[in-house]
Amino acid sequence: MNENVDEQSKLPELKLDAKQAQGFLAFFKTLPPDSRAVRFFDRRDYFTVHGDNAVFIAKTYYRTTTALRQLGNVSEALSSVSVSKNMFESIARDLLLERMDHTLELYEGSGSNWRLIKSGSPGNIGSFEDVLFANNEMQDSPAIVALLPNFRENGCIVGLAYIDLTKRLMGLAEFLDDSHFTNVESALVGLGCKECLLPLDSGKFGDLKPLHDALTKCGVMLTERKKSEFKMRDLVQDLSRLVKGSVEPVRDMVSGFEFAPAALGALLAYAELLADESNYGNYNIQKYNLDSYMRLDSAAMRALNVLESKTDANKNFSLFGLMNRTCTAGMGKRLLHMWLKQPLLDVKEINSRLDLVQAFVEDTALRQDLRQHLKRISDIERLTQYLEKRRAGLQHIVKLYQSSIRLPFIKNALENYEGQFSSLIKEKYMECLEIWTDNDHLNKFNNLVETAVDLDQLENGEYMISSSYDPALSKLRNAQESIEQQIQDLHRQVANDLDLAVDKALKLDKGTQFGHVFRITKKEEPKVRKKLSTHFIVLETRKDGVKFTNTKLKKLGDQYQKLVEEYKNFQKELVHRVIETASSFNEVFRPLAEMLSELDVLLGFADLASSCPTPYTRPDITSSDEGNIILEGSRHPCVEAQDWVNFIPNDCKLVRGESWFQIITGPNMGGKSTFIRQVGVNILMAQVGCFVPCDKAIISVRDCIFARVGAGDCQLRGVSTFMQEMLETASILKGSTEKSLIIIDELGRGTSTYDGFGLAWAICEHLVEVIKAPTLFATHFHELTALAHGNTDLEPHGKQIVGVANFHVSAHIDSSNHKLTMLYKVEPGACDQSFGIHVAEFANFPSSVVALAREKASELEDFSTDSTTSANTGKEIPSKRKREFGSEDMSKGVVRARQFLEEFANLPLDKMDLKEALQQVSQLRDGLKKDAVDSNWLQQFL
Repeated sequence: MNENVDEQSKLPELKLDAKQAQGFLAFFKTLPPDSRAVRFFDRRDYFTVHGDNAVFIAKTYYRTTTALRQLGNVSEALSSVSVSKNMFESIARDLLLERMDHTLELYEGSGSNWRLIKSGSPGNIGSFEDVLFANNEMQDSPAIVALLPNFRENGCIVGLAYIDLTKRLMGLAEFLDDSHFTNVESALVGLGCKECLLPLDSGKFGDLKPLHDALTKCGVMLTERKKSEFKMRDLVQDLSRLVKGSVEPVRDMVSGFEFAPAALGALLAYAELLADESNYGNYNIQKYNLDSYMRLDSAAMRALNVLESKTDANKNFSLFGLMNRTCTAGMGKRLLHMWLKQPLLDVKEINSRLDLVQAFVEDTALRQDLRQHLKRISDIERLTQYLEKRRAGLQHIVKLYQSSIRLPFIKNALENYEGQFSSLIKEKYMECLEIWTDNDHLNKFNNLVETAVDLDQLENGEYMISSSYDPALSKLRNAQESIEQQIQDLHRQVANDLDLAVDKALKLDKGTQFGHVFRITKKEEPKVRKKLSTHFIVLETRKDGVKFTNTKLKKLGDQYQKLVEEYKNFQKELVHRVIETASSFNEVFRPLAEMLSELDVLLGFADLASSCPTPYTRPDITSSDEGNIILEGSRHPCVEAQDWVNFIPNDCKLVRGESWFQIITGPNMGGKSTFIRQVGVNILMAQVGCFVPCDKAIISVRDCIFARVGAGDCQLRGVSTFMQEMLETASILKGSTEKSLIIIDELGRGTSTYDGFGLAWAICEHLVEVIKAPTLFATHFHELTALAHGNTDLEPHGKQIVGVANFHVSAHIDSSNHKLTMLYKVEPGACDQSFGIHVAEFANFPSSVVALAREKASELEDFSTDSTTSANTGKEIPSKRKREFGSEDMSKGVVRARQFLEEFANLPLDKMDLKEALQQVSQLRDGLKKDAVDSNWLQQFL
């Protein structure tokens, strides 16, 4: 927050007298301790925060403790800080929308009498929506989830329930999960979860630690509740009040789950849905199926830069920022957010979206026309929520009206489309619009607003009922105007009596203190002093003049004020009536909001595909059981959108039985990471229903994208770089299927060379032979390229491995000066070296260090007679670090090594403390050492 330092100079003054301070301190001591709650106290013109919260606010947002003030006497002084209204809005947004580690409470009152009027958490922001989105669009609709884990011998059955308070939607799911809770993680990502309820004492700490880690990785706030709150009793009865329609389908759905209903019971209590009658009959409930959408975990979301991050240099750094071309106020953005977290699996649904995008790409005039109309559409979703919650004002009704009157223009534009997808457009949009815009639906609403609201006053920023709407209101307005005219006549008469010019010398003022009064300047006062003292009542003499009245003006003024109050009260009554009538149109506005949001996002996709310097192309989609993944001339959409990049496109052909598993080698900074990520991004975009940055694309639908990209320590969670790498890889091995896409960038580099290589080889072999998913594996272990040659010295038993292909990112070295030039082209074949020393030169290492590095690298290269092919020269070159071993020795060694790796993989490390884990690993290592006495092949690893 850059503005925070500026805000400090505008720090509101903390004004409390001794009695007020004493009363407040007495109240503050009665508040229960809560380390997560940040408590604000509304002082009308500003807010205050106290105690530890005050120190937190001062350090985090003001960046200095000089903002702190002490309340009370020295012995019981309470640290306090004052916060302006603008600053409160910024802090609330950060706490509830960004940080995910605090709740927010707002108190109202004075002295020792204060009461909690609002409370919110990252998953339950409803009561603070007016503050959070007063000057900002609501880009995402947070979900709150409750989990009830039930540990069994074969895994953990998880009961999941969620509520989306913005969309008024509940869901239930139940599934078996592994020890890493990969399914839970995918569900949290797909639902856009911000907060998760867990029962206290729901399992041993060792069992729950991976679940807590999954929540942390997804940036979800953990809220623990008493186990007694996770109950099913009276759930169906409670849901019958909240959910639309008959109770029978609800009862049937709930009875189909064992644990999820108890999780939903805890959510209903936590969100206090039953306490607000405006929720009754306005919720929908559904079964959430994990297999309905592509599964994405937090690692894949980060690796593919799907959603925005605070660290993004510009909006095009993330896929959401790049694809967000929406025009509506907020609701299009929220739908895009959801689509990116829930890519489709159904080929027919994907092609339906692509058909519509193609229609809008091909018809530029239609696209531009529709987008212009959508720019005038308000956030209908949130406006209908205001109506349902009885919090709407006349301005919300007017915004709905202003959106509603755009529909005929949108309908006409779509009617004029005569392209190949006209039947689809008619089915998706025209039929609905025909019904919604007829005289029984939105035309009726429009007529109501045009009759009831004084639309001429909108230019002045006033929202009021038209006086012609009701005869009684019209009568009051006429009486008011009559009094106004009498006052004006009296103004002229007094001006004549005093011989002063109307409005220039004698002014008629209207204020809250005296009502209607006459005013003259102090300069004019001596001229009429005698008459003022005999015929008028002087009210006030100030620098700006003398204010005075007479009995007639006072009487007329009182009559006028009485009529104004009557008019205002009657206006309020009529506004309430109009809002009640308008609420009956919610059943039309809700589906209309869904349709316009979808149209907005698809038009944005078309705009993106058309406006890029190199246009996007429509992908051909095949089912996951057939077809290959062919991306010709593919590009990374976010990288090519950067101003400083001249992107070099590359082909990627993942062909079953030939190149389904690709090992990619090449120099650091040569483009390996960008290449493998862009394949994942292209597939994700295609399954969302967008054109892709390729010359040609054929995509076999993937049920999941797994990514193991980059290294980073998680010391706060006690996890090293290598352990983090192994945990992410374990998730891939346990969660992926042959229908997934796997992206691995550098594996096994966080440990010794031979250990790392052994792990990388075993993992590659498992992925090729057992999982059989299309995989892009970028590595500096050039020995792994031998996998592509099928039967090799490193692969005993004469086993034939198929579907593995080598690719490399090319680079050119000038033989005269050893200078390295990156070519950023991905070409067939293996790379013979990593060019690490050349990259060090790029980083301006001292020449003496570079020279010594070359010398040592040369000494360590142990060449054997076996050879691989250099991708750059086509010549045979020796492969590094190969040693000669007998085939029997190698065969026995590999079997024992695999046994060791399997035993290690089966250790329940997440349930052990450090000492116990080290003892177990030490025993395994001692056993391997013992067996390695007679095996030269095994000894190389020890």
